[in-house]
Amino acid sequence: MSAESWSERVLGGFAKTSDKLAGNLTGILGAVVGLGGKLTPDQLDDIEDALISSDLGPRAAARIRAKLADAKFVNGADEAAIRQAVADEIAVILRGVAKPLEITAFPRPHVVLVIGVNGSGKTTTIAKLAHLFQEQDYAVMLAAGDTFRAAAIGQLGVWADRLGVPIIKGPEGGDPAAIVFDAVKAATEAGTDVLIVDTAGRLQNKRELMDELAKIHRVLGRINPAAPHDVVLVLDATNGQNALSQIEIFKEVAGVTGLVMTKLDGTARGGVLVAAAEQYGLPIHAIGVGERIDDLRPFDADLVARVIAGVAE
Repeated sequence: MSAESWSERVLGGFAKTSDKLAGNLTGILGAVVGLGGKLTPDQLDDIEDALISSDLGPRAAARIRAKLADAKFVNGADEAAIRQAVADEIAVILRGVAKPLEITAFPRPHVVLVIGVNGSGKTTTIAKLAHLFQEQDYAVMLAAGDTFRAAAIGQLGVWADRLGVPIIKGPEGGDPAAIVFDAVKAATEAGTDVLIVDTAGRLQNKRELMDELAKIHRVLGRINPAAPHDVVLVLDATNGQNALSQIEIFKEVAGVTGLVMTKLDGTARGGVLVAAAEQYGLPIHAIGVGERIDDLRPFDADLVARVIAGVAE
């Protein structure tokens, strides 16, 4: 995929988010008059409220407000200058967390546990990650560790067939740790570069899920003490601020090391990407802006910042 094509998809994917922020700022920026190149406290308060309403979160909004308060708008605090200042500060926030997944484990395989609530797009994201790794010439294997739902096993199997990658699976209700054990053993013997493991997404019983994941960690440790090398949480951007509470819970029960945010093209709440970055500082490995297999990619922090703030290239 060309860089231009991906930029166009990001622009389209964040259109609802950008429109929402533009709507919240309408009437504020248009009426802004810089006083000696400065914004008034009331104007700053209104802008901060608009940013919070756009799902950027109170921390990021306060940070951007402080930056605007310190800014010297040489030609007056007009709308274009303020949007650019907002974009610049969002970019600073996102640059610190924009980190693609890197396959570094030796010996192989590099084990990636993928977690997330049911309905977050977790299984499809696993397929898209596998495709992304295949494009980098890595050999990939999947493990159907979400044995709680037969549909999850079946869906992952369909994706494995489409991608032409092996999958290790067991019966519905089977022991996830046993499946992971078999998968790591098979991947090790085959010299597979990356093993992506699906896991249960239920949160109704945090203790049960924590125990299950702890068992998987123990089993992995017997074969490869460094595994899992990544614990990736898949977040559905349409959940807005509720996605942040999922980060909190899964950090506790699973030791999340990084995030992937999906469904950004279907929501006006893409600002939560900024909120997650500012509040947790976890690496955001990739974003999803469509349903096609190649619609998940590492993101360009500066591009995303400009698109959210509504700043033209």
